[in-house]
Amino acid sequence: MRGEAGALKRLSFQIAPGSDLGDVARDLQKDGLKCERRKGVSPGIAEAVTFEDPKGTPIDLYAEYQFAKPDGLPSVFNILKLGHVAYRVLDVQKIVKFYCDILGFRVSDWRGDFFVFLRCNTDHHTLNFIIDDKPQLHHIAFEVLDWSEIHKAVDYLAHNKIHLVWGPGRHVIGHNVATYHRNADLVRVEIFTEMDQMKDEELGYFDPRPWHQEFPLYPKMHGPETLRNYWGFGSERVIRGYQTNEIPSYEPIRS
Repeated sequence: MRGEAGALKRLSFQIAPGSDLGDVARDLQKDGLKCERRKGVSPGIAEAVTFEDPKGTPIDLYAEYQFAKPDGLPSVFNILKLGHVAYRVLDVQKIVKFYCDILGFRVSDWRGDFFVFLRCNTDHHTLNFIIDDKPQLHHIAFEVLDWSEIHKAVDYLAHNKIHLVWGPGRHVIGHNVATYHRNADLVRVEIFTEMDQMKDEELGYFDPRPWHQEFPLYPKMHGPETLRNYWGFGSERVIRGYQTNEIPSYEPIRS
């Protein structure tokens, strides 16, 4: 991925293991997409079908993944997976139609008509798209197991002079507990846990959790009455400093 001022280099999604990539390519071509078979996509992906979404981001679909062998080195905190990617786009409706009609994503929630949350598994969202006149990466998000891992993560970041720009807090849309910081490329990075889960698509509501405001909780269109966070920094409607690209500097306190 490039820095936030640039474009997202590519997205990769795993389809059902054992799927025939030749069949996948033919189905995409029937939908009018130009695609190609690629080999050696990454150390874990030997083969994939690649095509572009409407905003020009290459997408790899792969069936098999080879995980790296454990290196035996202890981790300061443990990341479960890359949970989701958020992107600023010119036309949200066009992007939603593509990802839902072509790739089978489902809409979990809307904030107004400008910010959408899409899922392709049980997680509340794996992709976010928000309207912006300057298309670019919004943030990337990594899932950890629980609160204790967030605690370790933010202490480790602070020890290395990487400070939070938002959080910790619990979002209302998705209800994940989250923190945000910027990496060396100024890309906004989220660390989260406790994302809402859609366990049964036929039932159509999210797995009930004690912190939900509604029971059962269905996908919905959220208006201005929905707060960004249920609690934590950013529970206010305006979050000062959240959009800053400045890297804070700290000096020792001297008496």
